[in-house]
Amino acid sequence: MLTQEKTIGDYVAENFRTAQIFKKYHIDFCCKGGRTIEEACENKKVEPETLYRELEEISTQKSEDIDFTSWPLDLLADYVEKTHHRYVEEKTAMLIPYLNKLCKVHGDRHPELFEINRLFLESAQDLGAHMKKEELILFPFIRKMVAAKRSGEVLVQPHFGTVENPVAMMKDEHEAEGDRFEKISELTNGYQFPVDACGTYQVTFRMLEDFENDLHKHIHLENNILFPKAIELEKTF
Repeated sequence: MLTQEKTIGDYVAENFRTAQIFKKYHIDFCCKGGRTIEEACENKKVEPETLYRELEEISTQKSEDIDFTSWPLDLLADYVEKTHHRYVEEKTAMLIPYLNKLCKVHGDRHPELFEINRLFLESAQDLGAHMKKEELILFPFIRKMVAAKRSGEVLVQPHFGTVENPVAMMKDEHEAEGDRFEKISELTNGYQFPVDACGTYQVTFRMLEDFENDLHKHIHLENNILFPKAIELEKTF
């Protein structure tokens, strides 16, 4: 059911295919998924009725997407870590030398490459630290909550007080990454490589676009599903 009270994140959590509609209108569904349709449309000068119609159409189509909302939270945390965290690590190691090479070979004709490289290096460094905080602090506590709930044991209060504290920090850092990749997308003209782009240039831009798409799904799973459910689970103790 489509309602004005639902957030963008709610739509995508229920049916990930709706993400393609938000992306079509350049509406951030992961880092800024807490907004309503009306709020997002006002910023993008899009008619809400247009989005509601397209969302209704896609919601009636048969979906074979994985229903992550039905997963136990410990399984979802494992999935994010083993799938999306590993993706970031592997692709970062590939993209950094590619971007360095582009700056060296094409930087004189395309000076925007230096800014793209700088932004991605910042992202690589910040994401590395961000993921470690999730892997060493937040995710282990989520697993402890799930185990305690299953066994009926008493949940020991963490040193950070409540799960809402690290969640708030992670969401702030997600938003910083979203803003950073929005700048990268603008500098690359939506990852459209120039006519004089060599093979490496083209591959690098495609990898950057894939990286952003994976990051959007990564952040969506955390912001719109894992984190809210973790907060609700903690309240049951």
